Amino acid sequence: QVHLVESGGGLVQPGGSLRLSCQASVRTFSAYMMGWFRQPPGKEREFVGAITWSGGSTYYADSVKDRFTISRDNVRNTVDLKMTNLIPEDTATYYCATVTHGESPGGFLGDNWGQGTQVTVSS
Repeated sequence: QVHLVESGGGLVQPGGSLRLSCQASVRTFSAYMMGWFRQPPGKEREFVGAITWSGGSTYYADSVKDRFTISRDNVRNTVDLKMTNLIPEDTATYYCATVTHGESPGGFLGDNWGQGTQVTVSS
């Protein structure tokens, strides 16, 4: 069982930056690929990005590529999502999850989920 807690959400102006963090309570964090997903208001949840077990590879949705960066710390059991050049369309509840490869938009399926953190991009 993996317990995930996201933090760092909030209100930010367009063009601003925000860093989300996800703390995992699990014995073998490095055994899990990790991902971030988001659910905009009134829409379905969508893939944002993922990072492999050691952090050697990262994957991103086209909509966030070159603006968002995922990183992880296998000592502190955290996975972060650094978001820059935010636009109103980035407004959503952001979730971290353990992920596996699967047939879904983005190519990753979430398994264990956090409770989410709200990000609002507005002037």
